[in-house]
Amino acid sequence: MTQPSAKGAAVGRRIGIGLMYGFWKPRVLGAWRVPASGPVILAVNHAHNIDGPMLMGTAPRPVHFLIKKEAFVGPLGGFLEGIGQLKVDRESTDRKAIGDALGVLERGGVLGIFPEGTRGEGDFASLRAGLAYFAVRSGAPIVPVAVLGSTERPGRLVKGLPALRSRVDVVFGDAFEAGDGSGRRTRKALDEATLRIQEHLTDHLKNARRLTGR
Repeated sequence: MTQPSAKGAAVGRRIGIGLMYGFWKPRVLGAWRVPASGPVILAVNHAHNIDGPMLMGTAPRPVHFLIKKEAFVGPLGGFLEGIGQLKVDRESTDRKAIGDALGVLERGGVLGIFPEGTRGEGDFASLRAGLAYFAVRSGAPIVPVAVLGSTERPGRLVKGLPALRSRVDVVFGDAFEAGDGSGRRTRKALDEATLRIQEHLTDHLKNARRLTGR
């Protein structure tokens, strides 16, 4: 089974840097909070389609994102796989995606997850259990990330994108452990971890909004 390419993710990061800083004005706060090495999970709020590429271009390390399989169509699908992104079927227990994601963490990489599962208000109000599972199973710390401003000013030419040269804030929070230290992966332990995660992510989003005035 082919593993997501770490070199591909590094190329994806370079592409992300060029596109995001070329078209918009990202303001990155707290990137030093991302551990410089070893496995880590970036848990990102999701209000706009550009949030994933924005994080790929502003994170201090290459990121392997879990992305819905519907995005992997035609040439875009080959491109996403080429830059080390992970295809996931959100309607079933996708064992390949789970194995790929755990493989990224086992090799000391960075896994990016939208814990809300789909694009919404971007307020972390509803979390799926997948994030807790990956964090507890791998022992990797979670770094909360708030992307703010991507929905404020739609572009004049392309309404589905933020206005060109508009500012988008990317705020990284303090890393934390999701598990209780016991290593348990029971349903109860994962439910408790999910509540712990939601508390951390919600607090980070409040702090990020206060910090950026958004």
